Amino acid sequence: MCLNSEPIANIGEHFSGLEDPRVDRTKQHMLMDILVITICAVICGAETWVDVETFGNAKFKWLKEFLELPNGIPSHDTFGRVFNRLDAKQFERCFLSWIQAVSGLLPGQVIAIDGKTLRRSHDKGIGKGAIHMVSAWALENQLILGQLKVDEKSNEITAIPKLLKALALSGCIVTIDAIGCQKEIAKQIIDQEADYVLALKENQAGLFTAVADLFEYAQETDFADCDYHKTIDKGHGRIEIRECWTTSAPDYFAFLPNRSAWSGLQTIIMIRAERRLEQKTSVDLRYYISSLSTGARHHLKTVRNHWGIENQVHWVLDVAFREDDSRVRKENGPQNLAILRHIALNLLKQETTAKCGIKAKRLKAGWDENYLLKVLTGLF
Repeated sequence: MCLNSEPIANIGEHFSGLEDPRVDRTKQHMLMDILVITICAVICGAETWVDVETFGNAKFKWLKEFLELPNGIPSHDTFGRVFNRLDAKQFERCFLSWIQAVSGLLPGQVIAIDGKTLRRSHDKGIGKGAIHMVSAWALENQLILGQLKVDEKSNEITAIPKLLKALALSGCIVTIDAIGCQKEIAKQIIDQEADYVLALKENQAGLFTAVADLFEYAQETDFADCDYHKTIDKGHGRIEIRECWTTSAPDYFAFLPNRSAWSGLQTIIMIRAERRLEQKTSVDLRYYISSLSTGARHHLKTVRNHWGIENQVHWVLDVAFREDDSRVRKENGPQNLAILRHIALNLLKQETTAKCGIKAKRLKAGWDENYLLKVLTGLF
């Protein structure tokens, strides 16, 4: 069988900047062979380094058609040692280079920023906590644009600006939950020629209280000077009603504390989310600030789109990739394996001929080498 090796060549092009962490005398296997085998294995369901070795041995004849493999398939210890020691920041830069080369972000697209903890990546024996990754998700492109590990003894507030700086955001709408509602982050988004919709909670106590009070006043005046939109969704025995009010009225903004410190701020938003399930009803009020001048319909859609990163990335990583069960813990291994899962998820998302979920696509790729090659071809 004659295989098209173009995707493999493209992997080499985008990840050629990786420095091999091994000393020369221990290099029995080529770094690019190790990377390609691992990407293919993770696409096909591998969760551990033993899984990667098992995949490599099972697919040796197929892999040998476009990889050199001078000493056969590496052992699981070799896979582990390489990815434990591989410079995670270099790996991340290569990932960003690849995505920026293929993404072609559309103006007005929502870029959701959110964090996720890899729960089993802790190592209590050496006092190492579970790592926390902040990711950027492009809704329309269905792509993870990048990710960054939050430094220990730090939080997302310090990681988000670094991740944003690495992204080409011009013309896009950046959405972040409350921890990212910071004046410096809002300014950075505006400086990068993008817009923002930021969740507002008690971490910005003065602004949060002022916005909540303004909408309470607006309710008393039948929401004068406010735009309004409502959606109703039914399914699986529940009803979800979402109502959104927005205003950019100068009379309201005059009461916002330190308004000038929030770059580009044009709109304040209130969303009332009601969920009915059997005999139970829950109601939640949420507040946001935005640099957009659009109305309630667009803001409600934007806020809902933000949660795509939870449903289409974090949930999939937990359910289809079993990320929270991963016990890879040593050195840079957890972070590098997280990036490998993101590479695999991006490739599987872009392959649309198989009308099934991500878990089923992984199985199909493992069973059908032609389909695996089609997955690899999608973005590489």
